[in-house]
Amino acid sequence: MITLLRSSSDPCSKNFQDIWFPIVFLIVVTMHQHWLKCIVGALLLFVLSTCQSEPDQTDRNQPDVGQNSSTRYATCEMSPNLPLVEGMPQIYGRVLFRQGNPNGTVRVLLWFNGFPTGSGPQPRALHIHQYGNLMNGCGLTGSHFNPEGVTHPNHLGDLGNFVPQQGKIRAAFESEVTLFGHLSVLGRAVSIHQGRDDLGLGGNDGSLIHGNAGVVLSCCVIGITSPDLWSAHIAQIRGI
Repeated sequence: MITLLRSSSDPCSKNFQDIWFPIVFLIVVTMHQHWLKCIVGALLLFVLSTCQSEPDQTDRNQPDVGQNSSTRYATCEMSPNLPLVEGMPQIYGRVLFRQGNPNGTVRVLLWFNGFPTGSGPQPRALHIHQYGNLMNGCGLTGSHFNPEGVTHPNHLGDLGNFVPQQGKIRAAFESEVTLFGHLSVLGRAVSIHQGRDDLGLGGNDGSLIHGNAGVVLSCCVIGITSPDLWSAHIAQIRGI
């Protein structure tokens, strides 16, 4: 009995509510002073409302996926740019990120569909942009992510060119970006372009700013996710 009472000391615990609330209710009912009934009844209602507003203890103890074992996973779910130029392909898919710790290397997976399947597949440029603002399609994502203030193609957000095969891009590579700290790419945008990034060799001002990669076909915002997506996609890419 003593053990049960000790385990019921939390007024929001199920044991406390099962044992003490009926007792308090009986005391209130048998009271003769009306004013005292009102006070005790109000206190009982207050405790009940407080318990109902608190999250379940299981939820409070559940670790955030972004803090799980210090390994951080992120995803970026691609949607076609709006308005998309007529005749441009509609690209769907995702970019996945994995980083084992704040000082570890980021691994990136690309999983895109929707490219033309005609002869001579064209390389497509992939960039991380400064802002995760998709209120106007992909037009408000800002410049390439470039916290070091260097010229293109040395931005942290310059991820390179990727060649579709049979209308798809499946790729895995490492990047110098991070998912931790003030330089984290979480909340920033990823865009895939109509054309090839000239890697700063185009001989004009645009080449040193954005690589003359053309219009954005599709974009997304990077956000924390669970390890499940990464595990599923990396297994499929290894099987290709």
